[in-house]
Amino acid sequence: MINFSIPDMTCGHCASAIARAVASVDKEARLEVDIPQKRVSVLSTAPESELAEAIQEAGYTPEKFTAPALRSAPAAGGCCCGTRQPRSPDAGVAGPARRSSCCS
Repeated sequence: MINFSIPDMTCGHCASAIARAVASVDKEARLEVDIPQKRVSVLSTAPESELAEAIQEAGYTPEKFTAPALRSAPAAGGCCCGTRQPRSPDAGVAGPARRSSCCS
């Protein structure tokens, strides 16, 4: 996946223009567009430089963006960050289970 930050992408029209530009390079490309974050992720066999050039020719300013790694799945009974331990079965807590403040 190739990720671009596009600071001058502000609306759906911009996103459509960028999608057309990418399609001009690779008709099979898959796009994920996040207009509020001004980010576009492209799954393509085309070189990053060709995609960036097409976006630039469409009038936008693509900047390489490294997407953060996704969190791994929580361990059984634990939390996503691994700091909370599973609750013991004899804890005897009544009511709904609470999420730790470390989990978002």
